[in-house]
Amino acid sequence: MLDISDFRDNANVIKADHDKRGLPHDKVNEVIRLDDEWRTAIYEQNLARKKRNDSAKLISDAKKSGNNEEMQKLLADVKSLGNEIDDYDDISNELKEKRDSIRMTIPNLLHESVPVGDDEEGNTLHSEHGQKPDFAFNPRTHNELLEMNNWAELPRAAKITGSRFYFLKGDLARLEMALQSYSVDFMIKKEFTLMHPPAMMNRKAYEGVTDLSDFENVMYGVEPDGYYMIATSEHPLTAMYMDEIIEPSLLPIRMVGVSPCFRREVGAHGQSDKGIWRVHQFTKIEQIIISHPDDSWNYHEQMLENCIELWNSLEIHYRVVNICTGDMGTVASRKYDLEAWLPGPNEFKEIVSCSNCTDYQANRLKMRYRTAEGNSAVHTL
Repeated sequence: MLDISDFRDNANVIKADHDKRGLPHDKVNEVIRLDDEWRTAIYEQNLARKKRNDSAKLISDAKKSGNNEEMQKLLADVKSLGNEIDDYDDISNELKEKRDSIRMTIPNLLHESVPVGDDEEGNTLHSEHGQKPDFAFNPRTHNELLEMNNWAELPRAAKITGSRFYFLKGDLARLEMALQSYSVDFMIKKEFTLMHPPAMMNRKAYEGVTDLSDFENVMYGVEPDGYYMIATSEHPLTAMYMDEIIEPSLLPIRMVGVSPCFRREVGAHGQSDKGIWRVHQFTKIEQIIISHPDDSWNYHEQMLENCIELWNSLEIHYRVVNICTGDMGTVASRKYDLEAWLPGPNEFKEIVSCSNCTDYQANRLKMRYRTAEGNSAVHTL
């Protein structure tokens, strides 16, 4: 989430960013109003505390002088002030909870280079790589190839679990493992540390990495424990430093995560989504960087170069697109997508998202690095 100082000092910047996204200012104004009331309540509470401290000294003086009547009056005042302080404590806590609950739903500030657009049609081409394959035959879709080669069991998976689960078989299962190993080896050479994260997270950690009101409907909950199955290894790998102060000498922290990912994938699906394209469980390789704020935009470009180098090595035709304002989620400040050309359905499909989330997740997770002036939020990518 955005730092509260942004609302106090740069509210016009947040509102201008909302204008780019086509969002109203209501929530921003409500955060500012609640913050003003919270600061007033804290100020009044501190005044009451000062009066109580001053009265405590006067009680001591009255006791020494033997003025019992004055002492009893002062004791009554202290009790009344104590109740007043408790009341302000309840008021300030309620105001802060309401303020921060709304603040959690306000999206990150967009990088100035993000193109303006209403939806994915507004995404712009960044670069194109490789040659589109030209076949002397009509290419088959991946689901046709699955069936022809007996590479997956979908009906039997649906029988024991439900639709959009699958058994992967034979050479295709081996290919998936080989691609995972190839990708991990590639990232290790880039000085990333291999990580296998937990497959479940608690609510507090999940609220730190994403807007649950926007994301909760695509995740699986685990009851009665209150856990969530992870939708990507990005979430646990970023949240692992929650509530920590990181020594600057440890930055950047580079991780490559391998994990199963679980998503409901609710909504309508097209013909090209049949087979195992949009499924409820899949394995993903993820690169994560936790960095000093001054370095994050350079690392964002490095992450993109890592993606480009890896996919070029696979000799697959793909393009890189700049995600526009209307297609951007809550968390990222800027995002590139890599979209591979699929000959069967005759269209591009997303294979990579590469995002700089700046300090948005770090503020929610209270992830800081140590500075001479105090502790400041790191950036996450």
